[in-house]
Amino acid sequence: MSAMNKGTLYLIPAPLDLGTGQTPPLGDVLPELTLQTASGLRHWVAENAKSLRAYLKRVNATHPLPCPLQEMDILELPRAVHKQGDHDGQFDARPLLRAAQEGHDVGLASEAGMPAVADPGSSVVRAAHDLGLRVMPLVGPMSLLLALAASGLNGQNFAFVGYLPQDPAQRQARLKQLEQLALKTGQTQIWIETPYRNAAMLSSMLQTLQPHTRLCVASGLTLTQQNIRTQTVAQWRAKEPDAESDTPAVFAIGA
Repeated sequence: MSAMNKGTLYLIPAPLDLGTGQTPPLGDVLPELTLQTASGLRHWVAENAKSLRAYLKRVNATHPLPCPLQEMDILELPRAVHKQGDHDGQFDARPLLRAAQEGHDVGLASEAGMPAVADPGSSVVRAAHDLGLRVMPLVGPMSLLLALAASGLNGQNFAFVGYLPQDPAQRQARLKQLEQLALKTGQTQIWIETPYRNAAMLSSMLQTLQPHTRLCVASGLTLTQQNIRTQTVAQWRAKEPDAESDTPAVFAIGA
């Protein structure tokens, strides 16, 4: 089949309210084109099928779906991909795009934010390119860029480093390494953490980082309890930390 007869892979952003208990109107965080496109798709590749169905149910409230949810063709990325990542080329996602090869448009969605950015999905995008499919990213909330823009830290040179080690000693060593890099090069260092470890992460940062290092914690982005705070570590230490223990957060440090 020629490229013109193949389907398109749409990268569909999801709202950032997963697991927060808040469900702001989708129109507040997603543009009309994204909602229209999502509502027209029958074929999906999802990080989590259950989360995608909940998302599509919300879409259907304002933008009717083309068929009932139970009739949707939803393929789920393997659980091993969630834990190990799929950016190293080891997972072959081409079978997940059979519908696109047959001429159907396919949506790719993660549980929150943009798929393939700090989430699984890069293997699907890579497979689409290998198969000669058109890849179309759509507009929606991306916590990393929202946090960076609101942090006041260097937005011209930055790096996302994923998750830091859970072991306290290893995490401390990694924090010192990232701080040295940030202070030496001016490159903002950004990472995320599982919400229930936010307090432990912040405590470790305040114990480890130098007083003059600037630290940003951005939690609840796009939600009503959104909280973004950037101060020096010394200023953070002088005030009782208020990181949300149950809200997704982005952490960043810089000069």
